[in-house]
Amino acid sequence: MAGHSQFKNIMHKKGKQDKIRAKLFSKLGREITVAAKLGMPDPAFNPRLRMAVLAARAENMPKDNIERAINKASAADTENYDEIRYEGYGPGGIAVIVEALTDNRNRTASEVRSYFTKSGGALGETGSVAFMFDHVGEIEFEPGAASEDDMMEAAIEAGADDVVTTADGHLITTALESLMEVAKALEVKFGEPKSSKLVWRPQTTNAVDEETAEKIIRLIGSLEDNDDVQNVYANFEMSEELMEKLG
Repeated sequence: MAGHSQFKNIMHKKGKQDKIRAKLFSKLGREITVAAKLGMPDPAFNPRLRMAVLAARAENMPKDNIERAINKASAADTENYDEIRYEGYGPGGIAVIVEALTDNRNRTASEVRSYFTKSGGALGETGSVAFMFDHVGEIEFEPGAASEDDMMEAAIEAGADDVVTTADGHLITTALESLMEVAKALEVKFGEPKSSKLVWRPQTTNAVDEETAEKIIRLIGSLEDNDDVQNVYANFEMSEELMEKLG
């Protein structure tokens, strides 16, 4: 299991659910607004907005919230957000990628840098760790959407690179530029996917001990808690025993 999803599991156990949910809805809403502002306000004709709405639905964001976020894009007083990617090394030399949407570049850069510094890591230049990750598309379907064989056949036929089926569902990996084409083809056959998104997937992961894991979790927690930060990816992994201990 990759570090990011492990972190999510631990934080959901430790965090106050209402607070986490409110912050998550705020970030999902921001992405929906930015996507709607950059293209058409109709998910059917705006691939990025389509992905943003799917992400919101996957987190059970109310329909009214989604519609308000889309409508906000056409408001005269809507903020303009810049998309920025930060890269650096966290505790134990773990590579970290941070994606942000901000209306104040200086503020966000200063805050992100401070999180890295306090953790004993260091913020680097753009490209300093991205070469250790693959920027790919991921499509998720619920387990009952199709059989393993049917999903595999349809996904490969649609141009996917890989399909992994577990008890949690089907995870389809695509090339960056093929995500929407594959997602649309699979939706025709199996219905709307649980999610469809671009991710930074580590090429390899580094196992960490308890002390390093705790430091990394604090760093990612600080980053995730920042209103401007949308996504955080890291190339670490923990044993099941360590996950249980920290959780």
